[in-house]
Amino acid sequence: MSVLFDRIALIGIGLIGSSLAYDIRRLGLTKEIVVATRSADTLKRAEELGLGDRYTTSSAEAVKHADLIIVSVPVGASESVAKEIAGNLQPGAIVTDVGSTKASVIAQMQPHMPENVHFIPGHPLAGTEKSGPDAGFPGLFEGRWCIFTPVARTDETALKRLRGFWEALGSKVDEMDAEHHDKVLAIVSHLPHIIAYNIVGTADDLETVTESEVIKYSASGFRDFTRLAASDPTMWRDVCLHNRDAILEMLARFSEDLAYLQRAIRWGEGDKIFELFTRTRAIRRSIVQAGQDVDAPDFGRPHPLDKK
Repeated sequence: MSVLFDRIALIGIGLIGSSLAYDIRRLGLTKEIVVATRSADTLKRAEELGLGDRYTTSSAEAVKHADLIIVSVPVGASESVAKEIAGNLQPGAIVTDVGSTKASVIAQMQPHMPENVHFIPGHPLAGTEKSGPDAGFPGLFEGRWCIFTPVARTDETALKRLRGFWEALGSKVDEMDAEHHDKVLAIVSHLPHIIAYNIVGTADDLETVTESEVIKYSASGFRDFTRLAASDPTMWRDVCLHNRDAILEMLARFSEDLAYLQRAIRWGEGDKIFELFTRTRAIRRSIVQAGQDVDAPDFGRPHPLDKK
């Protein structure tokens, strides 16, 4: 790989930011990485891990002379970051983000972006339930999609440079309208997390079994819900608040489909149940065929015998 940007500023150094740092370093995509986060403790840990070349708690300081700025903060903090960095952005710099909602991020950030800066909202569809700088690892974006939602009059040269960056990380890049992105992500990402949080919360409310049977026998479907429900509460609170309309629309549709299944179970309509389960099974196979997951036993989880 060759150097694509002279200086890259990473604003936020959680799972996504730290994983970016590992890959940027590994692939030699920049001459210098500047890491910024408001938490002194998090910044210290990022330095211990060697994630950057320079470290600061000031986002405004971090973006000085940077030609690529990647904002990796909860979407609710996007506007405050935009305000902080606006005055120190150099002409021609590319500012992008990794937020899971795009219409809200655009509304928060675009008004503060100088005209001589290229603002290109983005969203890498990659991650785990872990958070913080220790959660990052190289190769997170390999084979995953990164979606751009360009704003009006986006510079094509800047767009091409950013596309080249994500492709260098191993990502496949697509573009779509911000509102369409938010509706798609509401069903493929946001709703599954909300359902997981709710199911695990319901189990926790059943206090007589939560500390015994539910935990003891969680090596089944419940265990997989707990993985999603272990995701960063701040990030997912912000997603719910900043993609409210699309999420509510999908929740309404989900409620209707759940009521259909409830009626089929109540009236013993096995053909309807079988048809639904057959159709959804095919979706799983399509995801594996598309390379977005592996068709391995127990979702590829390691087992004790694997170490022998």
